[in-house]
Amino acid sequence: QVHLVESGGGSVPVGGSLRLSCEASGYSYSSYCMGWFRQAPGKEREGVATIKTDGSATYAPDVEGRFTISTDTAAYTLYLQMNSLKPEDTAMYYCAAKRTDRFCSYQRLDFVYWGQGTQVTVSS
Repeated sequence: QVHLVESGGGSVPVGGSLRLSCEASGYSYSSYCMGWFRQAPGKEREGVATIKTDGSATYAPDVEGRFTISTDTAAYTLYLQMNSLKPEDTAMYYCAAKRTDRFCSYQRLDFVYWGQGTQVTVSS
C-alpha cells in the first residue's frame, strides 16, 4: 500500500519561500507520475505541478517561474520549492501519485494515492 506524507508547510510573509516535501513509502513501480495540488477554503482542488519518470514537469500558469517540482528517487521523496509567495497561494497542499506516467499533467486529478495535506499560509 502506497503511503504519502507531506511536510514543510507553514506561515510566511508575502514574497517568502517554503519547500514542501512528500515522503512516499510502499511505492515500487518503474514508472510514475507525482504531483502537488492545493485547495483553498471554498474552492475546488486544483493542480499546481506534476513530474513523471523522465523528469519532465508541468506547471499551472500562475505558479510557473515561482515554483519548482523535483524528486529524489533514491529517497522516494517529492519536493515543491515555492518562491515569491503570494496571498493567493494560501491553501492546503497535497501530494499525489499514480502508477503510470501517461497523461501526467497538473490539469488532471485522476491520481490514485493522496497525502493528508500540509497548510501553507501567506500573509500580506
